[in-house]
Amino acid sequence: MNLKSLFFLSAMLCIVGLNAKITMPSFFADNMVLQRESAVSLFGKANPKSKVTVITSWDKNNYSTVSSEDGSWKIIIRTPEAGGPYDISVSDGKKLTLKNILIGEVWFCSGQSNMEMPLEGWGKIMNYKDEISSANYPSIRLLQVKHTYSLYPQDDVEIDFGWCECSPETVSNFSSTAYFFARKLWNELKIPIGLIHSSWGGTPAEAWTSKEGLYKVPSYIRYAAQLDSIQKCNKYENLLYDEQCAWLKKTYASDNGFDGVRPLWTGDDYDDSEWSDMPVPSNWESHGYDSFNGIAWYRKSVSLPSTFAGKDLSVSLGTVYDDDVLYFNGVEIGCTFGYGKARKYIVPGKLVKSGRNVVTVRVIDTGGEGGIIGTQDNCFIGTVKSRKTISLCGMWKFRTGLDFDYNRQLLYDRPVEFRYRPVYLYNAMVNPFVNYKIRGFIWYQGEANETRGFEYRDLFQDMINDWRSRWGDNTLPFYYVQLAPFRAPKLFDDKSKWAIVRESQSEALHLGNTGMAVITDIGDAKDIHPKNKQEVGRRLALLALENTYKYSDVMSSAPIYSDYRIEGDKVYLSFSNLGNGFLKGSVLNGFFISGTDRVFHKAEATIVNNEIVVSCSDVKYPAAVRYGWSDNPVCNLYGSNGLPVSPFRTDNW
Repeated sequence: MNLKSLFFLSAMLCIVGLNAKITMPSFFADNMVLQRESAVSLFGKANPKSKVTVITSWDKNNYSTVSSEDGSWKIIIRTPEAGGPYDISVSDGKKLTLKNILIGEVWFCSGQSNMEMPLEGWGKIMNYKDEISSANYPSIRLLQVKHTYSLYPQDDVEIDFGWCECSPETVSNFSSTAYFFARKLWNELKIPIGLIHSSWGGTPAEAWTSKEGLYKVPSYIRYAAQLDSIQKCNKYENLLYDEQCAWLKKTYASDNGFDGVRPLWTGDDYDDSEWSDMPVPSNWESHGYDSFNGIAWYRKSVSLPSTFAGKDLSVSLGTVYDDDVLYFNGVEIGCTFGYGKARKYIVPGKLVKSGRNVVTVRVIDTGGEGGIIGTQDNCFIGTVKSRKTISLCGMWKFRTGLDFDYNRQLLYDRPVEFRYRPVYLYNAMVNPFVNYKIRGFIWYQGEANETRGFEYRDLFQDMINDWRSRWGDNTLPFYYVQLAPFRAPKLFDDKSKWAIVRESQSEALHLGNTGMAVITDIGDAKDIHPKNKQEVGRRLALLALENTYKYSDVMSSAPIYSDYRIEGDKVYLSFSNLGNGFLKGSVLNGFFISGTDRVFHKAEATIVNNEIVVSCSDVKYPAAVRYGWSDNPVCNLYGSNGLPVSPFRTDNW
């Protein structure tokens, strides 16, 4: 490049830089809510070493600073009492105006699918149509974060939608739990409520914890130490795909649908008449395969018109749990990893013929629901150009190929998606907000950690402390939901994984400014996503009203088990947070008692002077009591306020 060209290029870059518009992270936008009566940080990018000015319309105050060498700037403003709407103007010579801003209470809402569950969409909560039509709350503002992950801590975040005023048009795909929480707060406080919703279904707590936070959890120290070297690899996305493809090939040797190398069940001439029938869309757990986690094959014969012959086809399967490989007339078309992704494949026209064609799907499920779980609208086959479609819904042929219960090592070797790996979601979906002033957190998660319930005790408390540390306020309220009942109801199960997770969740109450919404009375044995999110949100709001907003007439939880003593053949259980004691009138269920042999027997339990007295004629010398100890317990101990008592145990066996 000659000197003249270099001078011209430098001049042009200077002109572009001088005319660059001042920018702020995506969550600083029209309609946002700022935390009331606080020191709130505004920040972004401007021209390097330029004066940045902020003017707030509520007090006409003028704030200013000078941006750094890289253009970064930060200004702290003071917010008034709740109110609005207001404007904020930001300028470095080029003016940016944020409009229709409210001052109120801001809550960060996170977790996995039960927090993510929308009013409509895939959720369709109880009475969703009526709830959506009546959701007219312009002072409740909604911000929904897009599903994304990162190996590196991010300063900005991708937004699905928001900030937007809560209305029937905006609320249907928003978190139902968060909305009902905000609605209750609004009805009581009558001040603006801002909701930042950042959650992702199926994700474990470690994915939401920072690298620094994981150093404090013994079982994650080694992983945290390795992250620095992992972060040096910029092509980690491709590496994951390569890992997943390599693992798929490893499954061939154990899958009955393969001869070790080639698929056996995909050809259009294969006889599948002896296979079972399976409806699509649906999960196979609901159709006789409730304990199956592994690889299953789906086949469907589709009659295509002559106008489709020789043309590229689009195949959509909607949602598949968890991974899938698509074959068309015996030829592999493609594969997709992860249940949150849309299944859309292009079949080359050379494979397409008129009349009978066969679509085969190999579905890999590693836990929870399995199957092709789309909707009537997104499960079809059609031509790419004309968009004429034929539904793929209805009965398919079905056969299992590999059961992971008999191939545990193969399951353990499966590469983990980035959204499930420690730190990745924190970096992308939490870290961008740590300088955004909030009132507190609500959290609904735990199902994804069910196999590591004892570890969850330390991990969950560490995550709470980690978030508070990142926001620079160790007193921020953290209110969360205990696991709901799920699977077949059982009076007692000493191997219950969910009981251990519930216990670990209860342990977090030892941290200050925490509260737990117990929902053992509103679960669903057949649905891990219970539909009564109205009550979940209300119970979270009760915790905030009593503990954060100091409503003296609100009792936000039932009595909490605290201690026991043994007198003769009886165990006396004492409780804290008694309030007006227990709800009386019913024969108490859910109590089991054991001697030193650790064999539990169904017990009789009575309320005596705000204690629970437990005994059993088969246990003369009791040693331990458990209450509500199963995945889906049958128990009915309530506080006088109608809220259920959390499951507990007196032993640590």
